[in-house]
Amino acid sequence: MTSIPNATITFPMLGDGFKVTAPPSFDVFGLTIHWYGVIIAMGFLLAVWYGSKNSERFGIKFDTIIDLLIWDVPLSIIGARIYYVIFYFDLYRDNFWDVFKIWNGGLGFYGALIATIITISVFCKRRNIKIGALLDFAAPGLLIGQSVGRWGNFINREAFGVETDVFCRMGLTTADGTSVFVHPTFLYESLWNALGLLLIWIFLKKGKRKYDGQVFAMYIGWYGMARFMIEGLRTDSLYLFSTGIRVSQLVGGLCVLGSIIYLAVNGSRKRDRSQLFVNQVKARQKEEAEKTDDDVE
Repeated sequence: MTSIPNATITFPMLGDGFKVTAPPSFDVFGLTIHWYGVIIAMGFLLAVWYGSKNSERFGIKFDTIIDLLIWDVPLSIIGARIYYVIFYFDLYRDNFWDVFKIWNGGLGFYGALIATIITISVFCKRRNIKIGALLDFAAPGLLIGQSVGRWGNFINREAFGVETDVFCRMGLTTADGTSVFVHPTFLYESLWNALGLLLIWIFLKKGKRKYDGQVFAMYIGWYGMARFMIEGLRTDSLYLFSTGIRVSQLVGGLCVLGSIIYLAVNGSRKRDRSQLFVNQVKARQKEEAEKTDDDVE
């Protein structure tokens, strides 16, 4: 099962009174609005708000972030869709125009992440910004967007897990009264990402960041671990073409491995915090201010 549209959603642990019957979309003046898109937009706006409050902690002006987003947002959506279509190509082979119907779901996060990393790499080269600093800045925002965005899967009745009787199971009841109880994998991932956000926030608040790229590597490992564990419960996994290998588990495992190696190698090196991009920016600003004062005198 990939989705059960319009099913009534219940959570037995919350009692018989808890039911969600809201459809995946609603109309406003004849225009159909999809909750999936609304929720994704909410996650994006929250991430942008967070970024506006924290960009200078990484030595980056928020105006620069806005310039990046103008390119990154559309390209990451395209990347996410291409990633999904590649591994579900049979669904679109005879329905080409369905490729563009992203409001029905079907976005692969790893595709968005790959597109974002490429975009940031090009952007940093053009703007003379350390890529590690910008990726560190992006990590909390990505966790916010993912944590909120997973609720779009909830309202679409998709991305759920196999049948189960665990205490936190989610019930889906169709119009004919047929019910199925499944793992709410969207909820697992949403909570996991929220926890990751909290841990990274504490890490940054305590000033533990020693080098550019450290936080992003932690994020990659954290998220990869979640996908590796949770993906095995899902019923709509993307598979590596005709093999039985789940793409997200494979990529998640590689992310965890890569993160561990990167953090271990860099953690073993002696680090001078003055080499952090934010401290280099502050040093330049101080130098320029002193030069200006000398010129005035």
